[in-house]
Amino acid sequence: MSTFIEWLEARQAEDTRVRAVLKRSLAFEPGTYVPAFPWVEPFLQGPERPWRRKAHYLVAGLWAAQWREGQTMPGCTLGRVAAMYQNDRKAGSTERRFITLLDADEDQLPHRLRQMVALLKEYTLDFEDLLSSLLHWQDDTKWVQNAMARDFYRNLHTNGDMSAQTTPSEENL
Repeated sequence: MSTFIEWLEARQAEDTRVRAVLKRSLAFEPGTYVPAFPWVEPFLQGPERPWRRKAHYLVAGLWAAQWREGQTMPGCTLGRVAAMYQNDRKAGSTERRFITLLDADEDQLPHRLRQMVALLKEYTLDFEDLLSSLLHWQDDTKWVQNAMARDFYRNLHTNGDMSAQTTPSEENL
């Protein structure tokens, strides 16, 4: 079975309206914009789970909003991209926005995520990873939010070098 983003890419290749409709769906509560149904509902086989459905529609709209012709570069996780943005722009408000996003509940999440993805529009996101994260967003242990925060802080202040670096305190261990 193909991934959801591969599914959307294939639909886009068949019908150029896909991105426009999915992008327009971001103006509505995820999963309520009927014109988007033909491109998302067929992928949602199995038992009806409201949060799963909402997450797929949200990611489909965000993918459409960020899609670029000829994009071949693999995407990065949301935490890593947010850290890259803050490193590149020296924008301290990015950290506050990111923390606010991680603290969002199911009702706030679509709005805050749309804002964050719009801010990061110049970077390539891994939408499969984002969908996977959203599907587990409601877990009581908040392991997804914790993983995103770790990803953000581990990539902050790296000046684009994402390789593992030893800090002076680690050298003494």
